[in-house]
Formats: sequence, C-alpha cells, structure tokens
Amino acid sequence: MSNQVEILSEAIVEKGYRLTHARRVVIDCLVQSGGHISADDLVAQVHSIAPHVGRMTVFRTLELLTELGHVQPTYQGTGAAHYILMKEGSHHHLICTRCYQIIDFDDCMEKELAQMIGERFNFEVQSHLLEVHGLCEACQN
Repeated sequence: MSNQVEILSEAIVEKGYRLTHARRVVIDCLVQSGGHISADDLVAQVHSIAPHVGRMTVFRTLELLTELGHVQPTYQGTGAAHYILMKEGSHHHLICTRCYQIIDFDDCMEKELAQMIGERFNFEVQSHLLEVHGLCEACQN
C-alpha cells in the first residue's frame, strides 16, 4: 500500500467513516492517476477495475475527501472540475490560457506566504492551492 493511499484511508477511518471496498478502489485510482483527474475520468478508471462501483460512490468519495481536506476541486478553464490530491497541504499550477497545459511546481515560499496571510488576516492556513494563469513557452511564440 502506498503512503498516500494509507494517509487517505486512515483519514476516512479516523473521522468515523467506513473504508469500504468501493472507497478503497476510488482512493487507489485517485493516487494512481497522480492526483490530477476529472470525476468522469476517475469513474472510467474505477469502472475498468471494479465495474460494480457506482458513479455516485466515486462522487461521494471525492466529496468526502474534499471535506477532509485531502482533495481540492479546481476549475482550470475546461468547465469541469478536476480533483487535485493535496499532498502535504499545498499544490501549485501554472495554467496556459491558450492550450490549457498544466505545469506543476512546488516552490512558492509556502511558509512565508502562510505566515503573512495568517498575520494579516488573523487566519490559520491549513492548506492552499495556487493557480497562475498565463501563456506557456510554446504559446508565447
């Protein structure tokens, strides 16, 4: 079992929810996807492994993981939500507004940003998702 699968599974159990076989399949597929996936793509991936798992089970599991702070829905100009696995409480994207390429990056001075926001707004930052929209190198030419 991967560390991320363990973290998500334990989070569900710790909050008093049952870790059903169907939820486990959804978690496995989400982690295997790299943590970037639309709900429809996740449903297709889950159905390829476990055809008996219903579409609503996938959506409810995504909703539960969102409530627990481990998944964040984001809308990247495509109209449909993509679900991002929030590893270590933060995630960052550069999103091309022309070709919709998504580039992940990890360095955003996270601690300094969280501290500044916390002090300025008297707010305890628990996680964040940063999206910067612009033109990728290929689309600039």
